[in-house]
Amino acid sequence: MTDWLIGLTIGLPWLGALAVWLVGDKREREQHTLAVIFAVAAGLAALALIPSYGDAVELRFEVGGFFGDFTFVPDGLGVYLAAIANVIGALAVIFSVDYMDGENALGRYYAMILLFIGAMSGLALTGSILLLFIFWEITALCSYALISFYNDDPKAVEGGIKALIVTQLGGVGMLIGALLVRAYLGDYQISTFLSRYGELPENTLTIMAFGFLAAAAAKSAQVPFHTWLPGAMEAPSPVSALIHAATMVNAGVYLLARFYPAFEEVSGWTTAVTIVGLVSAFLAALMALVSDDLKRVLAYSTISQLGYMVYAVGVGSVFASQFHLFSHSIFKALLFLSAGAVIHGIGGERDMKKMGGLGRQMPFTRNVFIVGALALMGIPILNGFWSKELILEHGLEDGPAWAYAGMLIGAGITALYSFRMVWLVFFDVPRGEGHAHQAGQMMRIATGILAFGALTTWLLVGSFGEMLEESLPFHGLHVHAGTTLIEDIITAQATLIALGVVALGLLTWWLRGSLGWLANGLRFVGTAASHDFGFEWLNRQIVNITKSSAESLRATQTGHLNWNVLGIVGGLVVVLAILALGA
Repeated sequence: MTDWLIGLTIGLPWLGALAVWLVGDKREREQHTLAVIFAVAAGLAALALIPSYGDAVELRFEVGGFFGDFTFVPDGLGVYLAAIANVIGALAVIFSVDYMDGENALGRYYAMILLFIGAMSGLALTGSILLLFIFWEITALCSYALISFYNDDPKAVEGGIKALIVTQLGGVGMLIGALLVRAYLGDYQISTFLSRYGELPENTLTIMAFGFLAAAAAKSAQVPFHTWLPGAMEAPSPVSALIHAATMVNAGVYLLARFYPAFEEVSGWTTAVTIVGLVSAFLAALMALVSDDLKRVLAYSTISQLGYMVYAVGVGSVFASQFHLFSHSIFKALLFLSAGAVIHGIGGERDMKKMGGLGRQMPFTRNVFIVGALALMGIPILNGFWSKELILEHGLEDGPAWAYAGMLIGAGITALYSFRMVWLVFFDVPRGEGHAHQAGQMMRIATGILAFGALTTWLLVGSFGEMLEESLPFHGLHVHAGTTLIEDIITAQATLIALGVVALGLLTWWLRGSLGWLANGLRFVGTAASHDFGFEWLNRQIVNITKSSAESLRATQTGHLNWNVLGIVGGLVVVLAILALGA
């Protein structure tokens, strides 16, 4: 039965993608209906898979040769990430019924979303490093296609190309790691690698560890690769909620957690992971504070929160990182979808300086957005409070003091920019033109469910920890029972410190009028933050070099069929020879 559930979790979205595509764009109602049916069915299959978690291979395809076996293992890390991808994917599709009503190329939109959901589920559940890489690349392709969905908008096309190039370059690190595992151990299985990584030469394991860190940083938009994510905000808001907040960007954190047992002893690796998480969390929070674009604020916030998860892995708390990944997926999807409802309701405007006073016209959206913002700030008793406090508690106990101090300041800045965002959009003096209409019924259903999740999913912490502890034999996790864990968080010294810093962040916005001298003194920091601290220039150079290289390779396309066929056949012969020698 478990093998069937795995197949349905991955296969139903792909079958739905094909069905929506074949129906055609002239039958919009049928496309909406089919997309919702297949997405919801896949979500139910993913939820049904959770009780069947374990550490054994449940589905195997014997491909053989160089490719080995394609396996699927429903362990705790995999089944919960697959559930996140499918459930939030279903809610994003439901939201899209109203949001994308009347849009052109609806078949392409839904097909790419459903293809992504299936690939993300495969990425989470596969037991093969090679297949993990394949699914990793499919999610990048879907992300690129959906960022560039409005392909007549130059900014959307540019954002898609940047995201594709940056994440693909990072993915090279994973591909190298997969090939090294195959070369030394003769197998691509993750379990083989985690049980026998000691057989690899020390320098080879070091290359793998930092290669995977580069892949994770690129995928999860961590410094210095983070600038592709704000550019990805040209995608439709349901795409931003699903791919660029709740699922694909979490894949990098998942990768670090998955392979943590093999890399934790590599010299300098955990320190590097800690620094990447700290710098990303702190700098992205500053960038969110100075941005006026509603979706870009949420994008910078996502980078910052992913930094918390990466930091947690660096200080050795895999469980805290994954617990916050779970919480963040819910409240950030809620914030993005609610922001989409706001933008949709006022005719596409994203500048918060042109909003204000929308709470009276959009009371439901205001309420659910506030729930998401409170969870982001880490206010009790929402899910973001428990998971973020658990990270800070482990950081105080197991990490360096300087890193903990930086993360703590980041928590205060998070409260500050979150309060600013809510105030400018919903409560300040109205600055926009025209009337805002309330969110549609399907939008309210999706955001209402997510708001309920932000209020209640922290209650699953005990069963979630038990699931990870029992199904991850190489990680050595020892998670306390749910009630004990909650009691530890409430009584921890780190919690009181963090709440004090959060309160200070809220107070700073409230007293902003009398703190003008401080703002003036820090104006140079704000200027640097508004320019991405120079990393935008760096990433743009990477993109330009890649584009130039691709343009140079166009010379090989002569336009003569005979030469092209010869090149294809010759390349195929070389690949087959390499595979034969490898086998």
